[in-house]
Amino acid sequence: MSRLSAAVPAEQYLADSQVLFYLNDAVTQLLEHREEYTQFGLVRFSSVKNSNHVLFREFSYIRATQHNRASFIRVFWRSFRQIGRSGELLSLLEYRSLLQLLCPDFPLELVQSAARMVLMDDATDCLMSFSDFIYAFQLQLYYQEFLESLLLVYQDLLAGKSPNTVIVPTSTSVEQLQSAVAEEENEKEERQQDGVETSTLSQCVEVLCDRFKSSHPSRSCMKEILEQTDKVSYSSFLLSLSKHESINQSIGALPSKAEVLIDPEMDQELDKLIAQISVSPSSNSSGSAVGGLKEAQRRASPRRNIHHRRRMEVESDGSTEETDSSEN
Repeated sequence: MSRLSAAVPAEQYLADSQVLFYLNDAVTQLLEHREEYTQFGLVRFSSVKNSNHVLFREFSYIRATQHNRASFIRVFWRSFRQIGRSGELLSLLEYRSLLQLLCPDFPLELVQSAARMVLMDDATDCLMSFSDFIYAFQLQLYYQEFLESLLLVYQDLLAGKSPNTVIVPTSTSVEQLQSAVAEEENEKEERQQDGVETSTLSQCVEVLCDRFKSSHPSRSCMKEILEQTDKVSYSSFLLSLSKHESINQSIGALPSKAEVLIDPEMDQELDKLIAQISVSPSSNSSGSAVGGLKEAQRRASPRRNIHHRRRMEVESDGSTEETDSSEN
């Protein structure tokens, strides 16, 4: 349905599009940074449309809307995809360090949840490839509340409780969730079981989808995965969801896994940078300059960059081209 359709009431459109949230934030930013906007103008507010508005913002802002979450996922991918190209494997804490370069207060718990998904509840200090981590991270961030509630339901089913009672996280049940995760980590034998009956879990998933409305993975995709086996564990179910191409397309932040290390726009910017260096009068040899830059790209270590990257300021139009180039 078109957003301009007369069949959609104005109040519903405002609520669905969350326009008022962005207007309120724009006014707040204007008041807090009035000197900056007096000098450079208000064009930076166009960054919401371009998905660059989440750079260096607090985590509460990033998770405030689904658009913000998808934007942050895309910015993270564009900033650090070079890690995947180099074949470098990073630890949980190293991925968190990268995330904190874009969002200083990004929570460790969310990164841990994504790591457990990739490592299937094994030792979370193992190293992960960028392509494995990015899709698990995307699912965990974009559908965070739904997955938290699903974990509580899964824990209840493992404990033999009735599937008719579905717990939806509140401010207090989030603490319950954290304690449930800690308890799950300590109970190795229970965690190594086959999981729960998929037919029972499927019923609970339907109830959760009704309660979360549109903030959940596709019902058909979840049903398709659950119909493939008689029992399933929480981590294996989430891992299958993270690899499902239809879910990836519905979020719209990342390309397909076959193209996750390819970013034509960023490659074009790098080519422009190389071309500028090659014709620069200050360079002694254009060939050696270009070769040196390419060699530096190949040999760049993300572990070193974690501790040596400098925070880049966003240009007045909210562009991330400079940030992307430096991060790669």
